[in-house]
Amino acid sequence: MDNFESTNYAIHYRNIKYPRLEFKTGTLQLILPKQYKNHQQLLEKHKKWIRKKQNTIQNALQESKTRKLDQTRTVKQLKTIIYAYVQQYQEELDTKINKTIYRKMKTKWASYSKNRNLTINTLLRYLPQNLVKYIIYHELTHSKERKHNEKFWNIIQDKFHDYTAIEKDLLIYWFLVQDILNH
Repeated sequence: MDNFESTNYAIHYRNIKYPRLEFKTGTLQLILPKQYKNHQQLLEKHKKWIRKKQNTIQNALQESKTRKLDQTRTVKQLKTIIYAYVQQYQEELDTKINKTIYRKMKTKWASYSKNRNLTINTLLRYLPQNLVKYIIYHELTHSKERKHNEKFWNIIQDKFHDYTAIEKDLLIYWFLVQDILNH
């Protein structure tokens, strides 16, 4: 990737201090401060990371061709499942959420806010139950550690020893739900 002309990327200028790179939707996004001049230099600096992410995405896209979505679960059934996991994990993690919100989300499976609200992407209804279980635990772990740092991943690993494989599965399923998301 010495030449980035073959790489699809979008540039977004925002009122931020430092540039960052994201692959939230499978396409490289350059989030740059408004006066940022040399995005080619940024791409060159992070080319190993970009290559690694692109390979991960390509592998997930290939693997997604062998998977199927659960088309039978309703949002009501999903809410029942989520409620049970929230109760269980609040106890295990000694935490308490404020409320659970359900909506279709374009870039993530779920989120946990500083106000202790859990927002669930209704597209979880299409996932295997083990992934739903993991997502809830992952989000509630943010009540203990906000960032995805070593402490956070250690908490996750205590419960889900194979969390790296689960994270890969989530990426695979993310590509599968894109058709539903875009309709």
